[in-house]
Amino acid sequence: MKRDIEIAQETELLPITEVAAGIGLGAEDVELYGRYKAKVSYAALRAVQERPQGKLILVTAISPTPAGEGKSTTTVGLGQALARLGERVIIALREPSLGPCMGIKGGAAGGGYSQVVPMEDINLHFTGDLHAITSAHNLLAALLDNHLQQGNELDIDPRRVVWKRVVDLNDRALRHIVIGLGGKVNGVPREDGFDITVASEIMAILCLARDLDDLKARIARIIVAYRRDGRPVTAGELRAQGALTALLKEALKPNLVQTLEHVPAFVHGGPFANIAHGCNSLTATKTALHMADYVVTEAGFGADLGAEKFFDIACRYGELTPCAAVVVATVRALKMHGGVAKAELDRPDVEAVRRGCVNLEKHLENIAAFGVPAVVAVNEFATDTREEWEEVVACCRRHGVPAVLSSVFADGGAGGIELAKEVRTLAKADAAFAPLYPLSMSVVDKIRTVATRIYGAADVVLAPAAEKTLADIAAYGYDELPVCIAKTPYSFSDDPSRIGRPEGFTLHVRELRIAAGAGFIVALTGDVMTMPGLPKRPAAEQIDVDAEGRISGLF
Repeated sequence: MKRDIEIAQETELLPITEVAAGIGLGAEDVELYGRYKAKVSYAALRAVQERPQGKLILVTAISPTPAGEGKSTTTVGLGQALARLGERVIIALREPSLGPCMGIKGGAAGGGYSQVVPMEDINLHFTGDLHAITSAHNLLAALLDNHLQQGNELDIDPRRVVWKRVVDLNDRALRHIVIGLGGKVNGVPREDGFDITVASEIMAILCLARDLDDLKARIARIIVAYRRDGRPVTAGELRAQGALTALLKEALKPNLVQTLEHVPAFVHGGPFANIAHGCNSLTATKTALHMADYVVTEAGFGADLGAEKFFDIACRYGELTPCAAVVVATVRALKMHGGVAKAELDRPDVEAVRRGCVNLEKHLENIAAFGVPAVVAVNEFATDTREEWEEVVACCRRHGVPAVLSSVFADGGAGGIELAKEVRTLAKADAAFAPLYPLSMSVVDKIRTVATRIYGAADVVLAPAAEKTLADIAAYGYDELPVCIAKTPYSFSDDPSRIGRPEGFTLHVRELRIAAGAGFIVALTGDVMTMPGLPKRPAAEQIDVDAEGRISGLF
């Protein structure tokens, strides 16, 4: 089969104005970025708010493995399949980060014959949203350090500056740095560091903000440092919110593209799910809901991370009610959870599938805990056997959940028709969706609730540094915010080597961060990092461009 990029480059795309017209947007409603990309104008965003809402479908997955699951591919393929059934459908996805594209994970445009296009643009600079977020974040850092240099009127403690800098690349050398060296004119010397852009609170804010006014208000609430007396210092006190909002005013508009089968897709916002809340923007999702009968969106990594945060954070702030969830799995990934090495996955092993299904079972239990009906989409591989597939079906049947073989990678929307029919049936029922915990619960109990009910932990232990921040959270009135747990995606525990379904473990919270602008408390667990590093053989080594500007090696 051809590489993803070859399939994408050989597809004849519709002008984006035609795609826009198909969902009721005129030429005056879209702002073009070339022939095949556009942003939706603020006037159009406001105009659609009075229309009735369609049904929201979440695509999530089992705990990811090196074997691959295909969540974004399923999201795109399902949208294409619903369109083939005659439904008005819009897909809503996150924007890819350059970090994974140039590192190891790859992009987020789907794969095979279920992709959003133009895939090279989407996976690289796209419409510049991530660059705008990077610039806004670093402007705030520069204003903060300038304040220290110019007399420190707010009495900021340089040892308690919590606002780092960001770059949209995996660069481990920037995790811990010292700035302000070289004499008085170069600033106040202090320790600093870089996070990856998609871990920025500004990324989370962009994805949760209702409009420009809400965006500006949330930016003003960002905590950047603490005074010597312990009180927090906000971006609003640095008078930064206006300039940052100016840098972000275009980035807040959703990006409109299309799939290989010309289904409209909003690709907007991109917080990681292991270190942030892992969902595309509420602006895109809510706008799509007013323009289509079905909106298919995805949440990052497994259901323990992306889906939990989608339900407990995004749905809460966006007042969303998902009608159904699709849990993506593969026979190969389940065999890995059953203890089979990657090199042995082509060998039939029904018993390994049976062992690995405990991971799938836990994710199904977790989706049910939110009152959302689910269907399992098993991405088909040529090496799968009928006996292995029947083992997955039997596992799902025990939980009262249908399982459907999906071939959307190889066959596009045609390979997802049965999945689309199951989703449509589930969406007709009245879902009893509810978040996992009330906001009135204490921060520790919120973390413990997620850890015990979703991860399967026995208890939670906070490090001394986290305990200290807990006191600040209570003192300054942030204890009624939801929690966003930063955890390895590869295990329910905080230890990535504990695959399958570990139980009875202790979740170790090493640090708490108050994301007052985004509106949640970040709990960092285990060894999860907010600035990844590159692998021994980065994907960037394979990427090239010819004399005509045609890119190769991206995927």
